[in-house]
Amino acid sequence: MDFGMGNRLSRIFQEDGRTVMLAVDHGYFQGPTTGLSDFGACIPPLVSEADCVFITRGMLRSCISPSIDASICLRVSGGTSILGELSREEVTVSVEEALRLNASAVGMSIFVGAPDENLTIAALGKLVNEAERYGLPVMAVTAVGKDMGRDARYLGLACRIAAETGARIVKTYYCEDFQKVVAGCPVPIVIAGGKKMPEMEALQMTENALKAGAAGVDMGRNIFQSTNPAGMIKAVKAIVHEGLTAEEAFRIFEQ
Repeated sequence: MDFGMGNRLSRIFQEDGRTVMLAVDHGYFQGPTTGLSDFGACIPPLVSEADCVFITRGMLRSCISPSIDASICLRVSGGTSILGELSREEVTVSVEEALRLNASAVGMSIFVGAPDENLTIAALGKLVNEAERYGLPVMAVTAVGKDMGRDARYLGLACRIAAETGARIVKTYYCEDFQKVVAGCPVPIVIAGGKKMPEMEALQMTENALKAGAAGVDMGRNIFQSTNPAGMIKAVKAIVHEGLTAEEAFRIFEQ
């Protein structure tokens, strides 16, 4: 691994090999969703607690201070919305733009099992080809449509395809027998938070995923839609980096 690649990955994954990523890229297909409608007021206070922020270029340029300490994983795919077919999204941001914005990684979705799976997987390969020239890691997001499962067999397939195509990081969903998904994927896996759930459930999912081998989280709605977003990201951080249990971390959330 060359210095540039290693340096960028070290800004995402801390010395313990783990990361807390804050996912705030939802507006690229959902618009001003709950918790992100007033992005400039809600999100910047949370950024200081994150190791990395998964964000679109528009929100990065408009709402985030250039002096932040957190690293940036730039969402570079899009072109579809919740009103259309999400699996038809394409790469919409160049590697040059990502480097100009000082991103430590770029991320895009792949839709394994969707009618257009070949287009998204091929697009991932092309993005990897270009990004690797500059030592820029690519994170593949194993997007799950309404007709796709979320079991270990499906997610294991999607994560392995992402890694085989060249992704340096894979973001996927937690599931039963998650250790099997991790065992089949040779690059770090971070778990998506998914839809909003009770805070204790989200913290327990985080603990379980780490025990099963996840390298961290890329959590969004379960943080910024929480009744106490600042407390929630601190609680998640305590599990990821300090090894607290979900019950111990929940007390941080309550305080």
